[in-house]
Amino acid sequence: MSNTINNNRLLSIDVIRGFDMLMIIFADRFFAHLHQASQTEVTHFFAIQFEHPDWFGFHFYDIIMPLFLFLVGVVIPFSMERRVTEIDNKLKLYPHIIKRFCVLFILGWIVQGNLLSLDINKFQIFSNTLQAIAVGYFFSCLAFIHLNKKSRYILFALCLLVYGLLLEFANIPGIGKSELLPDKNIALYIDHYVFGRFDDGYQYTWLLSGLGFIATTLSGVFVGEILRSKIPRNKIAINLILVGVGLLIVGLILNIWHPSVKKIWNSTFVLLSSGVCTLLMALFYWIIDVKGKTKWSFPLKVIGINAITAYVLSHVIDFPEVAKYILFGTEQYLGVYYNSFATVGGFAIIYLILWYMNKNKTYIKI
Repeated sequence: MSNTINNNRLLSIDVIRGFDMLMIIFADRFFAHLHQASQTEVTHFFAIQFEHPDWFGFHFYDIIMPLFLFLVGVVIPFSMERRVTEIDNKLKLYPHIIKRFCVLFILGWIVQGNLLSLDINKFQIFSNTLQAIAVGYFFSCLAFIHLNKKSRYILFALCLLVYGLLLEFANIPGIGKSELLPDKNIALYIDHYVFGRFDDGYQYTWLLSGLGFIATTLSGVFVGEILRSKIPRNKIAINLILVGVGLLIVGLILNIWHPSVKKIWNSTFVLLSSGVCTLLMALFYWIIDVKGKTKWSFPLKVIGINAITAYVLSHVIDFPEVAKYILFGTEQYLGVYYNSFATVGGFAIIYLILWYMNKNKTYIKI
């Protein structure tokens, strides 16, 4: 825990991280309950956008997890560049990187791996966003420390190429050639084979998908380097737009032959999601850091500056259920909208916690 925060940071990064967390801790549940209550075409549209597709396709909610990894990559040049150039032995950077990797992995076990169930039969080794972040962060940091910029771009391309080829052409024992289908892809087979009964039991994949996690985080590193470049801020924003559009175009072309699947985090999904993340970064950067319009952003900054705290708390404690202890008397008046209102109340509780932490300059860092 720290009572100080690094001033070598862009406000837009904290704000877009807060936006991402808002989608996770509030919007998905809110729109689901709202549609259950109202059953309108408008609420149906939003409810669908806050669900993942069964397999192929791309909904708005699919951008939330990649944006988390992407932003971890964005801050790597801000936090690591000076250390890399000033330290006499790069191996001295390893303890912090390894520590952060381990803490993120353990937190992933707590929020989704059923560690707190204290039941080995329910335990899942790899099943959570924080663990995907841990993998992307660890290898992206190693790439930033030991590789030059050109080599990092090559690593990004290799991750996408190798993963794509494996998903299309690898042979699965007892099944045959890998296909981009549920239960017929090499990524799922490897997870089932390695994790056995500790697999997460869903169609999501993690081990081989680590190549996608690394690529997504590296795309954030590239954007972070653009943000740190010594050119006028309006040109930085333009460069971000060009990169974002370029990634989307390549992703859409590749999607013709290798369709995007979020659940296995394939190469097309990396390109499409990284393109959207880059364009979102450009938008927030333009509004906040170029145009200087910041007053509206304070609530999102409060969430974003303690994002890990917000994520873990929201997964360990069911705040909407807590809110119902306070709001139970309103159920008779709200009827079918009661759960939506309780979701708002739950978010208000967690926001007050984060606001109080920010007011007292308390920031939990890993």
